[in-house]
Amino acid sequence: MPNTTVDDGGHGILTDPEAGLLETAVEAMGGTLRKWSITQIDHHPRRGSTAAYRTRVEWPDGERTEILGARSPSDPADDPIVDARVLRLSDGDREVQVWRLPADPLLPSLGDLCDRDAVDALLRSVGVDSAGVRVRIVGYRPCRRAVIELDTHLTRLYVKVLRPGQAVGLHRRLVLTRAAGLPTPRSLGWSDGGVVVLEPLPGVNLRKALRRFGPRACSPSALSAILDRLPAELGELPRRPSWSESAAHYADVIAIIDPELGTRAESLAARIQAALDGGDRSEPVHGDFYEAQLLTTGGQVTGLLDVDNAGPGNRVDDVACLLAHLSVLVVMAPSASDGIRDALADWTGRFDHEVDPRQLRIRAAGVALSLAPGPYRTQEPGWGEAVANRVELAEQWFAAARTGSLPNFEKALIGASGSPHLGGERWHKSGPEYALMKESL
Repeated sequence: MPNTTVDDGGHGILTDPEAGLLETAVEAMGGTLRKWSITQIDHHPRRGSTAAYRTRVEWPDGERTEILGARSPSDPADDPIVDARVLRLSDGDREVQVWRLPADPLLPSLGDLCDRDAVDALLRSVGVDSAGVRVRIVGYRPCRRAVIELDTHLTRLYVKVLRPGQAVGLHRRLVLTRAAGLPTPRSLGWSDGGVVVLEPLPGVNLRKALRRFGPRACSPSALSAILDRLPAELGELPRRPSWSESAAHYADVIAIIDPELGTRAESLAARIQAALDGGDRSEPVHGDFYEAQLLTTGGQVTGLLDVDNAGPGNRVDDVACLLAHLSVLVVMAPSASDGIRDALADWTGRFDHEVDPRQLRIRAAGVALSLAPGPYRTQEPGWGEAVANRVELAEQWFAAARTGSLPNFEKALIGASGSPHLGGERWHKSGPEYALMKESL
């Protein structure tokens, strides 16, 4: 049953197999759609939605796997698209824009990175020999960002593709953090079109290290040292809302996915908002500080990634982000997370002496709630139960604020056991399933 209290931001037309959106779009592009599945769906209630699809399309010159993107803006007049490669469709009520990767209308530089001459020119501009270069898209969120790996016979570089005008902000943050001695990637250059060229960093992803070594993977003092070294100049940048301050937005997203679960999420978001203590909002923060953003070697942090959100804020939000992400990993794979669970207990005890313990747990609840739609966004198998588990986990974090304890993981898992299996990625139409091909130029 659809939720009538929240505008679905075009979600229905992007996800409904009966809507015929992709069939119509592919036919207009000159092909015939054979199969399709959603690989990513981002809801933005009252602001529009985006989606990515893995498709199998028969073109006049043969059948191929294609990645298609679609966007349903809340008001197309406020954001006109003039790219001829983008197909604009309308049902009379809402406009939808459809494209073949890499023709993302809000990431215009993405197409250049799939053109060999443009890649050669880019590498030459940063002093790198382009001989034998291989190009691979390693990350893509429609209309938001992409990450491209450029692998030559001598070196490997990464290119972050953002919306035009956003690259200078990331470049500035990288320069500031490296000058402060933080192990962030070195920016080799940026463009007004949204491109930042980055050197790789050494180390093992902390998530992998935690699974293998538990708390020995990295000391909490090493994590605190990273936060201590965030430069004061970040406090002069525009402030972005923390994850916990955006809890109501994620509750709205959950309400679109599952109205009944959304009622619980909305109630929790209201309680989180009422319990937040403003505190010092001028401290430098990373803004998205969690284990997947950290690389380690020998127990030391050797890499800090994704400083896009770095700026002024509350340090407790960075710590809450880290702990909430760890707790989600425990709920995702409880039988394989002993090391992560041990680290969570060890690090929480340490951080309780550095930040307000009650605010830490309240804000961790907000982060956990922001992570709840994740399984649906990426269309993981069994996403229905996974989303419910994360909402329950967020409620457990909020309850822990009264006791100063950790969330009850067993209850977080049992609490959603009655939820139906609502989904999982699947091809629409019949036929064998195809893996996403990451093709080189």
